[in-house]
Amino acid sequence: MPLVVTIDGPSGAGKSTMAKRLAKALGWRYLDTGALYRALALMAFEAGISAEDGDALGRLAQSVAIRQDQAGRTWVGDRDVSDAIRTSHIGAMASPVSAHPPVRVALVDLQRRVAADGDLVCEGRDMGSVIFPNADLKVYLDALGAVRADRRYQELVARGEVVPLDTVRLQLDERDARDQGRAYAPLKRLPDQVYLDTSDLSQNQVLDALLGLVEDCRRRVASLQKNKNQGGSK
Repeated sequence: MPLVVTIDGPSGAGKSTMAKRLAKALGWRYLDTGALYRALALMAFEAGISAEDGDALGRLAQSVAIRQDQAGRTWVGDRDVSDAIRTSHIGAMASPVSAHPPVRVALVDLQRRVAADGDLVCEGRDMGSVIFPNADLKVYLDALGAVRADRRYQELVARGEVVPLDTVRLQLDERDARDQGRAYAPLKRLPDQVYLDTSDLSQNQVLDALLGLVEDCRRRVASLQKNKNQGGSK
């Protein structure tokens, strides 16, 4: 039976980077849910649909073919939008777009279907609470606000996008407030999630910690399966 690892947390905590590295290290599939919402935001922007029009966005989500390939790149139909969705403008638009229940409902089945294809590492804001509430391992990745803002700033600079650090911090604060305060599927830390603060950790240290958690999870699942088999054979 496929194992599912969910990594939730706020923007800039390192979810996408670490989920990709973890999936690669394990040889598992990777699902970047944030990219799905960014892709929808890009389509809405190009179609002139307001980020506040939940009904229109829901219809758009049902009509466009958004997918991710084995390499982790995001496609809308035959168009690779992996780079276009990473601008600060689309990132800021993705938050209000993703807050609408019709949008989230439309993308739930798409996300769950990926898990049927094998072991999966997925990241987002409601992976452990809504999409995969019975995941084998749930992690909440976090970092101090100033650290998260600097990480996002460095990402934008690396892509050639010049945005003041103060603006990046403000955008992250606003997104955190929206994600935590929305009525449907808000970002929240759950009791059954393993909390990992990455503020003072390198990427390699975070990866080592995640690999250790996955190994513990594998042993636990194997033990439960063994006990179940032994109980059934009596």
